[in-house]
Amino acid sequence: MNSPVIRLNDGYEIPQLGFGVWQVPNAGAAAAVTAAIDAGYRLIDTAAAYRNEEGVGDAIAASPVGRDALFITTKLANPDQGYESTLRAFDASMKLLRIEKLDLYLIHWQAVHRGAYLDTWKAFVKLRDEGRIASIGVSNFTVPNLERLRDETGVMPSVNQIELHPRFQQKALRAYHAKAGIATESWSPLGQGSLIDDPQLAAIGRKYGKTAAQVILRWHLDLGLIAIPKSVTPARIVENFDLFDFRLSEEDIAAIDKLDRPDGRIGPDPEVFG
Repeated sequence: MNSPVIRLNDGYEIPQLGFGVWQVPNAGAAAAVTAAIDAGYRLIDTAAAYRNEEGVGDAIAASPVGRDALFITTKLANPDQGYESTLRAFDASMKLLRIEKLDLYLIHWQAVHRGAYLDTWKAFVKLRDEGRIASIGVSNFTVPNLERLRDETGVMPSVNQIELHPRFQQKALRAYHAKAGIATESWSPLGQGSLIDDPQLAAIGRKYGKTAAQVILRWHLDLGLIAIPKSVTPARIVENFDLFDFRLSEEDIAAIDKLDRPDGRIGPDPEVFG
């Protein structure tokens, strides 16, 4: 079964369930992405900073479903922020990925202290207007900087990819996204594995004949989020895609809602990182 899709504010559609390759070595990226494509994933999410775009490109080139069936995302590395440097970095990523047009390009971090994210965004808009990218967005951006992009360029990001999982639910930022027409994409949707042994999530899973990981990923989908779980284990890759024969009850969603914690962040704080 295919993943459901979400329509972005630019009219393009993105699969709601994708495959992330953070911390996947370049040498293993082609095998992991190929396994994901075989399992049914069509959204593949990489980044220049992951140093595995070449391996992802190998899997795209060899894919039996063809390039047009895939939705490819990559991200600009922080040192490459700036107008001209962004254009050069984009060319370098496209050469490694070996594709003609990118589906989604993200500024990986706002990196406020660099003072370059606005010029970077202007380069993104240029690349989009030239037809080299379908959709442009950001990752790890806060509300004031999202609004600055919109106010200075007239273009609101289509996606903000943020850390989001049951222990760090980002409710205020999600509410802003919904109001502003920005799709929310969850990185580390399983809390980097810290949640798969949670007894409450396991108990919910038993009701549906599913694992805790499947419950968490279904929670993302039921909330209208885009999720990009990562694994290099073929069986887990398949398991993480087996989500489309159940939905969580309102009661179970309310129970997961209570897992949110003020100190639940696992990754870096976007206000200071980058």
